[in-house]
Amino acid sequence: MPHETTPDAPNVDIRLSTGRSEDVLPLEGIRVLELGSFIAAPFAARIFGDFGAEVIKVEKPDGGDELRNWRKPVGETSMLFRTLGRNKKSVVLDLRTDAGREAVKRLVASCDVVIENFRPGTLEKWGLGPEVIAAIAPDAVMVRISGYGQTGPYHDRAGFGSAAESFGGLRFLTGEPDLPASRAAASLGDTVAGLYGVIGALMLMLQRSRGRDTGSRVVDVALYEGIFSLLESLVPDYDAYGMVRRRSGGTLPGVVPMGAYACSDGLEIVIGGNSASVFTRLMQAIGRPDLATDPSLREAEGREAREAELNGLIGDWTAGHTLAQAQELLDAAGVPAGPVYDAPSIAEDQHYIARDMIQTHEVVVDAEPRLVRFPGIVPKIPGAQGRTQWIGPDLGAHTDEVLREVAGFTEAELDAVHAGSTHAH
Repeated sequence: MPHETTPDAPNVDIRLSTGRSEDVLPLEGIRVLELGSFIAAPFAARIFGDFGAEVIKVEKPDGGDELRNWRKPVGETSMLFRTLGRNKKSVVLDLRTDAGREAVKRLVASCDVVIENFRPGTLEKWGLGPEVIAAIAPDAVMVRISGYGQTGPYHDRAGFGSAAESFGGLRFLTGEPDLPASRAAASLGDTVAGLYGVIGALMLMLQRSRGRDTGSRVVDVALYEGIFSLLESLVPDYDAYGMVRRRSGGTLPGVVPMGAYACSDGLEIVIGGNSASVFTRLMQAIGRPDLATDPSLREAEGREAREAELNGLIGDWTAGHTLAQAQELLDAAGVPAGPVYDAPSIAEDQHYIARDMIQTHEVVVDAEPRLVRFPGIVPKIPGAQGRTQWIGPDLGAHTDEVLREVAGFTEAELDAVHAGSTHAH
């Protein structure tokens, strides 16, 4: 059951976040060109921007990135775009026109990284493929994110994160055993691919900086491969034991006890007691020292055989405590546990706030300024902590500035680009 506030939540002081301007960001001086849309490429580019890189986001005329309209009950731009678009400069260019493509080439000339997530072959069709990019900027790294990768029999299939999560094996494992395949309520396929794209780009840049340049300049990330990489020993278990993992609801095979348990106040707590030492402490905490010393429960296999019994005992214990009481007792016992949080709970939690994972910015929503809390930056790097310099910008807010200062456009050339974008539609 979702809850609206944390147990004993403190009064929340909502202040505008300005970041730590004294930190020297590790990616300052790096310039990134984002040619993507939706989530995967923008997520990757955002990480660069969070840590000081100059990120230039190219958007199409007439609406820009379609993500601007996702989950937008009121106003002109969604908070999802404001989140993924932070620290980026929005430049409107129509890549279907000669003028738009020429402008991109002039931007590429001064970029260190180019990130795209178009369907394979699209950039080549526009004359902006890897060979063209390499000829313009020989040292630039190109990150290509697509549903199925740039090679292989399925490479030209259309691919979104939803299909990748299915093809990659995650959807088959997610949900209740007697119901159709489910999903996590976030775009995991896209964000995981974005993380791999950043890792790949930084590896190539590090390799080059160490004088071990092999000439590799392209990072090829397939959405499904990122998902498949998260599924641990899914295929090895099949080959070694003939085991085909199935949907198991809120539990994991062999990971016992672990799950969400209801408390007396109607809230839920997730408890993980699936290691020998933690299981001992958990059983002692719930008043079952006999089970804590039961030799048949020391190994994972023994606990798995008695999964229903153990989960029932833990559920009975949590049902006699409020969430706050259960959390306090489990914390004292050294048992990993955490409340099942909803958005209000996260936004008001003192630990989130202390770690700067809740940052407040003023946003115009439905023509009125409003203080909106946004997620902070990961990872934490003391002395070089990333920061939100601005949230996702309005469409085309930086077009003239970037084309003039980065690509060296004259006023006449700017006028031609604007005219071309207008006439293309």
